[in-house]
Amino acid sequence: MTFYGRLPDGTGQPDNSLRDESVDARQAGGGIQLSIVIPLFNEEENVPAMVAEVLQAMELAERTFEIILVNDGSHDRTGALIREIASRDPRVKVVDLRRNAGQTAAMMAGFDFSSGDIIIPMDGDMQNDPADIPRLLQKLDEGFGVVSGWRKDRKDKLFVRKVPSWIANRIISWVSGVKLHDYGCTLKAYRRDVLSGVRLYGELHRFVPIFASWQGGRVTELPVNHRAREFGVSKYGMNRIFKVVLDLILVRFLTKYQAKPIYVFGFIAMLFFIVAFLAGIYAVFLKYSEGIAFIQTPLPLLFVMGFMSGTMCILLGLISEVLVRTYFESQGRTHYIVGTTINLDRI
Repeated sequence: MTFYGRLPDGTGQPDNSLRDESVDARQAGGGIQLSIVIPLFNEEENVPAMVAEVLQAMELAERTFEIILVNDGSHDRTGALIREIASRDPRVKVVDLRRNAGQTAAMMAGFDFSSGDIIIPMDGDMQNDPADIPRLLQKLDEGFGVVSGWRKDRKDKLFVRKVPSWIANRIISWVSGVKLHDYGCTLKAYRRDVLSGVRLYGELHRFVPIFASWQGGRVTELPVNHRAREFGVSKYGMNRIFKVVLDLILVRFLTKYQAKPIYVFGFIAMLFFIVAFLAGIYAVFLKYSEGIAFIQTPLPLLFVMGFMSGTMCILLGLISEVLVRTYFESQGRTHYIVGTTINLDRI
């Protein structure tokens, strides 16, 4: 991964050491209040106009800002165009991934290199309207940790995109307990503290509001403008639905049972033991009341398989408990999150 940005000699040449400088600037405040993170994959038709619109919108925000363009291994001229833009405007910075890693990984890279106290991710296909950024910031100033965009009037195909999205959003809201109409909208505003410790894998970028809520941040949503795509085609299709379902299971596990995995495996083990017990009792009943031998029914086999599966689940739960304790204690992490303290020298 190569980072392009403002260098002391103004060349804009690759220098991976800038990652450390970015982190140092973030820790020291860096003078930057807002970071706009935009993942890009084969968006050469949209890049110039999109960056121009963001710059124009930020003139109204009246905050110091940076625009971080993440080139997710594009095969077209996207990389060359954003490097050219960054060489002309020091507020535009570029993270150039060597291969296509996916939207979530590209967004995480942008978060890692960002310096602002507020982070706003958005799509690079111009369907998100940069004019909504000041509105998101205004809502964020009301005391929220996350303001999620809601594409209330979405300009996408009904059965291919809108209906599956509607179903997915209802399921995610029901499972997670965080009620949002549109998890899939990339345009959101986050305070950096609610992203503390959040690492994104798979397709987890859409679940960041859930992680933020888990960290104690207040989450709300705001209707935003959504525009039809004018150039290029969508890079993300229906195959994401299966991935989202699996990621949702992972999020549920992380939010509820990360520190107590034995409860998950123990519950499954109890189901297996119940099945084994019922199968064994019924097999005995059939033998002594109906005269049906054990070899004439699959119930004894079901009893053995249920008992073995339940035992294996218990053992997996115990191993998971050991791994969880190793994870927390080796990194000095806790499974609780402290907001503020009074009259204490350390947290």
